[in-house]
Amino acid sequence: MKKKRIIISGGGTGGHIFPALSIANALKEKDNNIEFLFIGANGKMEMKRVPEAGYKIKGLPVAGLNRSFSFSNLKLPFKVINSIHIAKKIIKEFKPDVVVGVGGFASAPTLWSAQRLNIPCLIQEQNSYAGLTNKTLAKHVQKICVAYKGMSKFFPEEKIIFTGNPIRKEIRQYNQDDKKEGFKFYNLDPDKKCIFVVGGSLGCRTLNDSVRQWVLDRASSASYQIIWQSGQYYKTEVDNFMAEHKVDNVKNFAFISRMDLAYAAADIIVSRAGAGTISELCQAGKATIFVPSPNVAEDHQTHNAMALVNEKAALMVKDNECRAQLFDLVEDLLEHPVKIAEMEKNILSLAKPNASSNIADEVLKLINK
Repeated sequence: MKKKRIIISGGGTGGHIFPALSIANALKEKDNNIEFLFIGANGKMEMKRVPEAGYKIKGLPVAGLNRSFSFSNLKLPFKVINSIHIAKKIIKEFKPDVVVGVGGFASAPTLWSAQRLNIPCLIQEQNSYAGLTNKTLAKHVQKICVAYKGMSKFFPEEKIIFTGNPIRKEIRQYNQDDKKEGFKFYNLDPDKKCIFVVGGSLGCRTLNDSVRQWVLDRASSASYQIIWQSGQYYKTEVDNFMAEHKVDNVKNFAFISRMDLAYAAADIIVSRAGAGTISELCQAGKATIFVPSPNVAEDHQTHNAMALVNEKAALMVKDNECRAQLFDLVEDLLEHPVKIAEMEKNILSLAKPNASSNIADEVLKLINK
């Protein structure tokens, strides 16, 4: 029997890579007669994470626009044109039945090329505020899977399917046994509450500064402890800081490999407001304080966070107020367990646990059609 062929394109951050892998895994569960090819951006983390997950990947030389002036921006149009040529060549050789775009640098040239070769396309828009690339691509794709209601202001209504965002399979609602396992794994004090501070792979600067200030001002007297993901990019400076300020109530990691156990251990989570992270926190049912990154297109993380704040499912601190206000808010919330329970209930109600499966169904419909 001839294998179905699917290209999945996107990446740049874990917020794009993990959903892409979740979609691929869901497709593989539904149909074992599929050959996959991922297309990512050279030098980005998908070029490592995707092969680790057992999938083939090819890279494009595309890069993003530097928001401050940089001579590298002058090369961007040439990289985009070159990436479109390479993507078209890859597509012609692989001959996919459908192409799926999940966002990130490589997604645009891949989808543009596929559309011009008349290959059915599906895009997965993670955010509550659609970016320019997906709004442009939407004109010629067959289906658009979204995670927030009201997306018809960005996309044609007839193409929209409300699926939610795909998340990693191990993320779920946790019980006390899971919490104990998390405390043991991270060597935490069982008599103290736990705060998990996570900034993603690139967006950790403000959160890192806030935790460092906490170490200097509050660690010695704090009645709670912190798991701190500080990001690979900041590893050297954070390692040096922690070597100078040895404290028992901070467990620092450049990268968290067991995110499920960090979620399970946490009483409160402090996080950026990337769409994938929000979807995981909804599934985990965790009281969360969001600190949206200001360094993203259309300020979409603030829109994402406010969608939950308006449902009384989370709290939010602005990035420029984080250093001064974050841990005052954390400590106030720890003093109000009833509010924590209310936030947990409300955020859990927003979970879409079958998102990966639902998106996979839509991809397979395009092939069968």
